[in-house]
Amino acid sequence: MKPIATIGVCVRNCEATIKEVINSIINQDFPHELMEVIIVDDGSEDRTLSVILGTISATNIQTKVFPIGRKGLGPARNTVVDNSCGNYIIWVDGDMTISKEFVKKQVEFMEKNPNVGIAQAKYGAVASKNLVVYLENVWWLVDDHKNKENTLPGTGGSIYRIKAIRQVGGFDNQFTGAGEDIEAAYRIRAAGWLMSRTPAEFYEKRKTTWKALWYEKVWKGYGLHRAFHEHCDMDRIYEMAPPIGFLAGLLRSFAAYKLTGQKRVFLLPLHSFFVKTALCFGFMKSHIDSCGHLK
Repeated sequence: MKPIATIGVCVRNCEATIKEVINSIINQDFPHELMEVIIVDDGSEDRTLSVILGTISATNIQTKVFPIGRKGLGPARNTVVDNSCGNYIIWVDGDMTISKEFVKKQVEFMEKNPNVGIAQAKYGAVASKNLVVYLENVWWLVDDHKNKENTLPGTGGSIYRIKAIRQVGGFDNQFTGAGEDIEAAYRIRAAGWLMSRTPAEFYEKRKTTWKALWYEKVWKGYGLHRAFHEHCDMDRIYEMAPPIGFLAGLLRSFAAYKLTGQKRVFLLPLHSFFVKTALCFGFMKSHIDSCGHLK
């Protein structure tokens, strides 16, 4: 029987989390015969691959594993796209888990909305006393509550219509780091497909220290530079500016307080300023590096 949904998992050095990720996929209430899982290991240097192989042996879901060496996110995503037999690809990151009805809700939404090319699920609430984890979670919870339509989504927790991603030629193989998803979403939206949100929920394991969060956002900012360089009209780049981030965090803190009733949400302006500074640092570093390559 031909699968309807392909679960695409692109990982590198995720030995601490990948077993829980795969188990959340195995526990889906969607018919397993209508699912397939494609896991791409992008040159892990830890036990990620062996954990994957040991965990998938317990499932009846058709699963393919591709160890591709260190090629980067663009080629890893395209490995999933090229080998998918489903009508949709649901992207699950190596540090996230999905609710039991996740695949069912994602597929049902896309079946009812044939003009949607990408639909992103919602961030599930994760209780944590860690301030870094809490502020990251509450930021995205407020973002989901605003339910913005037709904005460019990332891949984690998103469902892609296979027809849409193949129509635009897949992901850009030149993206070896972050930004490959936003750039692909831009081209899909430009091709006339809609971006949307679904009621499905996923849970992401956040960085637990400010240092780890800094490096994550610098990495993302570095990758976003290439996307903005290729598509200058992609979205509002000024939103990356730290002062704008502070104001956005201030406004979001009031909405967060209404949702949670917790006073620590009023630290969101400082959190947002920190995150935007890291993104800008990565963005500028990428710009400087690219200018150096042109010389």
